[in-house]
Amino acid sequence: MTDSKNGSERRRERRRLGPRKATPSYLEKAALFYLERYAAPAEHLRRLLLAKVARSARVHQTDAEAGAAAVTELIARLTRAGLLDDAAYAMARARSLARRGASARGIRSRLLHKGVAPDLIDQALAGLAETAGEPELAAALTFARRRRLGPYRAAARAERRERDLAALGRQGFDLALARRVIDARDIEELEEEAGVTPG
Repeated sequence: MTDSKNGSERRRERRRLGPRKATPSYLEKAALFYLERYAAPAEHLRRLLLAKVARSARVHQTDAEAGAAAVTELIARLTRAGLLDDAAYAMARARSLARRGASARGIRSRLLHKGVAPDLIDQALAGLAETAGEPELAAALTFARRRRLGPYRAAARAERRERDLAALGRQGFDLALARRVIDARDIEELEEEAGVTPG
């Protein structure tokens, strides 16, 4: 039997000991570790690091202002180094969400929540429009196919119409587009028009 601890034991011990001191070195390591695992815009990473600074100030009485200044400098350095690129993040995330059936409104909401600037979101949504015939229609069809709504439903289509319209509405699609998808007679034609590959 070895003295080494497994990952879950180390995490439990770390939680018991509390947060680490938010030194510039620790903040940089935490930021790089996070960016190795997840793509993130600058503001989202800033929020995560500032939360670490706040916990450190509470538990270890470290200087919160110095910690915030270290975070600001670190974010600037990571941006200069190309490790943080909000425009690229916004475009990649918008494409990913659209492929999964998110509406433009839903994409905007998610990117705003992550701290992406509105002008970069506008650019990302404009980029979607350049790559597809009708990106909003394509996203609505993708969502309907994934959830088996309207023309993708095997049975009880008429009885479920209102529910299906509501599902698209909750996803951020307007009523006219929702009706166009849910009431479609020739789904293959609509998919071709939108540039969607039949699933």
